[in-house]
Amino acid sequence: MTKSRRIDSALAPPPVGAYPHARQHGNLLFLSGIGPRPPDGGAVPGVTLDAAGEVVDYDIDAQCHAVFANVRAVLQSASASWEDLLDVTVYLTDIKRDFLSFNRIWADYFRADGPSRTTVEVARLPTPIAIELKCIAAAPPAGSKK
Repeated sequence: MTKSRRIDSALAPPPVGAYPHARQHGNLLFLSGIGPRPPDGGAVPGVTLDAAGEVVDYDIDAQCHAVFANVRAVLQSASASWEDLLDVTVYLTDIKRDFLSFNRIWADYFRADGPSRTTVEVARLPTPIAIELKCIAAAPPAGSKK
């Protein structure tokens, strides 16, 4: 049986729970949910919170660019690349408001031969973010570097 390996990235924000950034099994790399939080633990890009810590407003463009940067960081830590992405599940908290903006930004990052994608709306994400990505990528052979 093929063993899996845990991937932790110093380049991405720490997970919000007891799980790795990704896990490689054979020739596949499974990324945990990745959001737009900055690696240094600072404020989420483009988010305005009220005194109670609830989201008042957010900039989906800023969050999209940040989440893509975080996915790249985890891929890099696993010796994989953007082009290795095979499948992406996108979680948006307001699909009516954000879907067109997300699609426009997606097109800037991917060509027509990019990964398959599913986009769903969720009521809430674990931190004050409007987007999270769940990705599967092709993994390089163990011990190789790209």
